[in-house]
Amino acid sequence: MSPNNSLSNRVAAITESSTLAIDAKAKALKAAGEDVIGFGAGEPDFPTPSHIVEAAERAAGEVRFHHYTPAGGLPELREAIAVKSKRDSGLEVTAAQVLVSNGGKHALFNAFMSIIDPGDEVLLPAPYWVSYPELIRLAGGVVVELPTTAATGFRVTVDELERSVTDQTKALVFVSPSNPTGAVYPPVEVEAIGRWALERGLWVVTDEIYEHLVYGDGEFSSLPVLVPEMAERCLIVNGVAKTYSMTGWRVGWMMGPLAVVAGAMRLQSHATSNVSNVAQAAALAAVTGDLDAVEMMRAAFDRRRMSMYNLLNDIDGVACHEPEGAFYAFPSFEGVLGRTIGGREVASAHELAEVILEEIKVAIVPGEGFGAPGYARLSYALGDEDLAEGLRRIAGLLS
Repeated sequence: MSPNNSLSNRVAAITESSTLAIDAKAKALKAAGEDVIGFGAGEPDFPTPSHIVEAAERAAGEVRFHHYTPAGGLPELREAIAVKSKRDSGLEVTAAQVLVSNGGKHALFNAFMSIIDPGDEVLLPAPYWVSYPELIRLAGGVVVELPTTAATGFRVTVDELERSVTDQTKALVFVSPSNPTGAVYPPVEVEAIGRWALERGLWVVTDEIYEHLVYGDGEFSSLPVLVPEMAERCLIVNGVAKTYSMTGWRVGWMMGPLAVVAGAMRLQSHATSNVSNVAQAAALAAVTGDLDAVEMMRAAFDRRRMSMYNLLNDIDGVACHEPEGAFYAFPSFEGVLGRTIGGREVASAHELAEVILEEIKVAIVPGEGFGAPGYARLSYALGDEDLAEGLRRIAGLLS
């Protein structure tokens, strides 16, 4: 192939999202008539609440929404997001500090592109969501992974952060509740990390998309709320996808200092312009409505969480740390690796996931994509019967 027909280096270096790849493969098998149970998708299995859908239906008939609107988001939605943030986490921002984007992933892209220059190092605790390192590298940043384990609750400490910082460190990615581990940092640890970042003069990109999905004694804490001095060095990403079961609507947002939000808005104005107006109208209904449906979903996830946790730990060779938030379990399969399963010697979580899908038609996401070899992510955002049946199949295969 001639150089003129080659991919750019930045695109050639991007790896496929392992979560979307597994989900696509499972859906293809299901479409072909296979009885597939999927633990791969990172989305609630509930329909979007009806009042949100009705708001979208009304918006589709409004002529003003048939045309371009401001690139940064509908003014009324930006204002509502500011009010919602104060209500839900205690974070005070103005509407001008809110940029509405095409989902949380787009908001993260805008965030990294706005503060990272080529060669800047970004501290990324692992396990991490599969898109964080790719987005950092697209911005020219250098990913510095900080491995954590179940023994520490998959939480990074200030001492570990301090050992990893260099003169080139520009930012820290901080996520609680965590995808993929379900870890939730206690408020005292959130504050300690925030104060360390403040003393070091770092930026913090914090993803709060799972803020309402916390269980047991876990407590969601917003870093810039506990450390108000970090407000001018913190970019907060959120959206309607997980809280309101709106993954397909693609509405997220970034909040932060005015100058950074204004810069990110210029970037978005050239990349996508405004988010779908109908989807923004739906998001407006979501963030201004009550949280009754949210609590219903949270209670269902909590029940499934404990069911999955217990069933996984009953499988020989599998060890699962109790998830405290989001809707994922992140068990270790290291006690299984090296066995012959389905006539094949399995040496990695990736190979194990392939065998499990081929042999028993159950989809899990291997930990390699999350920076955690030997582990796998299983979502409990699926029906109780499918959850139990899927884990029964895995237990039977591994017994």
